[in-house]
Amino acid sequence: MNRRFRAIAIAAALTASLSAAQWLKYPTSGVPKTPSGLPNLGAPAPRTSDGKVDFSGMWEADNRPCPPGGCNDMPLSAQFLDIGAGLPGELPYQPWAAEVVKQRTAIAGQGDHESHCLPSGVPRMLWHPTFRRIVQFPDLLLFLNERNLSYRQVFTDGRPLPADPQPSWNGYSTGRWEGDTLVVETNGLRDGLWLDRKGDPLTGAAKVTERFRRPNYGNLEVDVTIDDPNAYTKPWTATVQQFIVLNTELLAYFCNENERDVAHFVGK
Repeated sequence: MNRRFRAIAIAAALTASLSAAQWLKYPTSGVPKTPSGLPNLGAPAPRTSDGKVDFSGMWEADNRPCPPGGCNDMPLSAQFLDIGAGLPGELPYQPWAAEVVKQRTAIAGQGDHESHCLPSGVPRMLWHPTFRRIVQFPDLLLFLNERNLSYRQVFTDGRPLPADPQPSWNGYSTGRWEGDTLVVETNGLRDGLWLDRKGDPLTGAAKVTERFRRPNYGNLEVDVTIDDPNAYTKPWTATVQQFIVLNTELLAYFCNENERDVAHFVGK
């Protein structure tokens, strides 16, 4: 075998081994099946040993299929672009927030922290198009996010939210059960977060309440209530749909890796 074809063979072997090592095609265990052997996504939601609904699994947002011309990057949900999509009327902006959204829309998301490979933040990570895995313990719900290899912790051990938290991207989250619904409250978010690509703002005064429900095996519903008096005149709620992802695993993805575009941007 000459050097050229030997190099090609080695490269192909390495590519195959790396792909296999990521377990991108590996059967999910414990999936309920229909009599014909297909996944029964309408089966009852699984439960933990103490009878609670189990949210464990890998989930994706309600992403739209790519148009005929293809996607620039990946399929995006309507809520990723505009969290208010589907809600009646406009979000209840404070006057300054309405003006900021108008300005951000005009520059097509150029100031978005996600565009600079910074964290999505809470609750925006729920409608990001990459996958997220939920791992449930008796006193902790752990979110493992494919995007930027990040995580979020929701404590269900009865601890209170901090009274004077150090602001952070994901804030501080505690959960409590109301029947089969897990109610998660978050405070301590950093100022200046974007909720979507449109630029709907979230300030450091915000308190976010999420109500997680798993009506069946294949679906997860989250009512997200934003109470941010600095940016909005009243609290408002959007419902986010999530769908189970089977027979694959998380892929290590960091959005700044091998990035080659910024050097070619031309400033105004």
